[in-house]
Amino acid sequence: MTQQVPLLINGEMIQSQSEQWLPVTNPATQEVIAQVPCATDAEVEQAVEAAKVAFETWKETPVGERARLMLRYQHLLKENHDEIATLLAQETGKTFEDAKGDVWRGIEVVEHACNIASLSMGETVENVARKIDCYSITQPLGVCVGITPFNFPAMIPLWMFPMAIACGNTFVLKPSEQDPLTPMRLAELFQEAGAPAGLLQVVHGTKDAVNQLLTHKDTPAISFVGSVAVGEHIYRTGTDKMKRVQAFAGAKNHMVIMPDAAKNQVVNSIAGASVGAAGQRCMAISVAVFVGKSREWIPEVRDALAKVRPGAWNDPEAGYGPQINPQAKEKVLGFIQQGKDAGADCILDGSDVVVEGYPDGNWVGPTMFRGVTTDMSIYQQEIFGPVLIALEVETLEEAIELINNNPYGNGTSMFTSSGAAARKYQHEIKVGQVGINVPVPVPLPMFSFTGWRKSFYGDQHAYGKQAVRFYTETKTVTARWFEDDIDTGVNTSINLK
Repeated sequence: MTQQVPLLINGEMIQSQSEQWLPVTNPATQEVIAQVPCATDAEVEQAVEAAKVAFETWKETPVGERARLMLRYQHLLKENHDEIATLLAQETGKTFEDAKGDVWRGIEVVEHACNIASLSMGETVENVARKIDCYSITQPLGVCVGITPFNFPAMIPLWMFPMAIACGNTFVLKPSEQDPLTPMRLAELFQEAGAPAGLLQVVHGTKDAVNQLLTHKDTPAISFVGSVAVGEHIYRTGTDKMKRVQAFAGAKNHMVIMPDAAKNQVVNSIAGASVGAAGQRCMAISVAVFVGKSREWIPEVRDALAKVRPGAWNDPEAGYGPQINPQAKEKVLGFIQQGKDAGADCILDGSDVVVEGYPDGNWVGPTMFRGVTTDMSIYQQEIFGPVLIALEVETLEEAIELINNNPYGNGTSMFTSSGAAARKYQHEIKVGQVGINVPVPVPLPMFSFTGWRKSFYGDQHAYGKQAVRFYTETKTVTARWFEDDIDTGVNTSINLK
């Protein structure tokens, strides 16, 4: 019998009563490996209510106890690291090495959450006025919600619920219905770490479950990672409901290559950053901007890409896996055809790639275009596949202007040996995450994931110090204690005396 994915509500793994179940398929074979329910309205309501009840106790739990829960959790995640990665690889199609990276980058955020006592400290000033002190404290919000995508089923949930819960909140997670097994395993380990019932709930479904959580009167904070259209909808709906929202949306990430860069590093970095995870990363490099004579390296980049081949998760020679589903594959193939029809030069075409032994997989081979203009759809839209676009400009100033005119601002990188050029680039570029000789500049957890412009809707970003500000409210206290009951008269001024 095909495995049926449970819900996690109030500390119990329960069988959904839904009449609507969706297949979870292996994207390399189309084999159905599980069925996931679309949780009923009543089940979603039950999850929120359980989280709401648990919050009343958890918010009073000492910060040291919250930190120790995270210490136990990160230990279990490390013990089960390869097991989680194997599960993740099987349901997403990622290579095993890439799946291990997905899990580890999530574990790093849990490690950071162990520092919650230091991270949540307020500020104090003594004698802001005579014998009057002022101090700020942070307090949790309540039931927080996370809506996570298919492409990082371990890392992105771990961006969210550990930080939120460490801050004193409870959490309802709605993971992608395309790969729910990994998030459920993360939830099982959280329960095994000793999490009290109700701290973390997991419900499954599609847009109906999302909208119910988004508009619920008892969910004050919403975290989302996904497409631009959905991210904008969640942000506008959430803010209309007076909720805090952080919505991470689409991207079109550029790498600028200067003529003085280390060529071998450039070639290898572009190849890995453009097709890794089948291009299904919001931080993937999808546009390479060759400045001046660096355009002479384009054939070498093409040749490096041509050597990367897709394959099954357990193939140690595979560079990346399949697209997540047949619809995603067809979308990528459609973009490739649009590029050809628009007159771009397809110097490497992976449309007809074949992976031996896996005829039904959602495969797209490495693909590269040259002669692309900024009005073409393959430049304007996020392809989310192993497709690299090469643009050519004469100067660094032209490259900066090109990127700043693009509506997205998630990530960018620059390869150069000039400190002055790097300084100019990082200062003038209107992108939230910048790599200097680093192709995929995803920040470590002591910083925050800081996309800009159309790549992010909200005020506070994921993990790091900004996550603590997102998941808490600040209260400022101004206090005076009288030593003597002296009549000083009525003070009608706003000034403190």
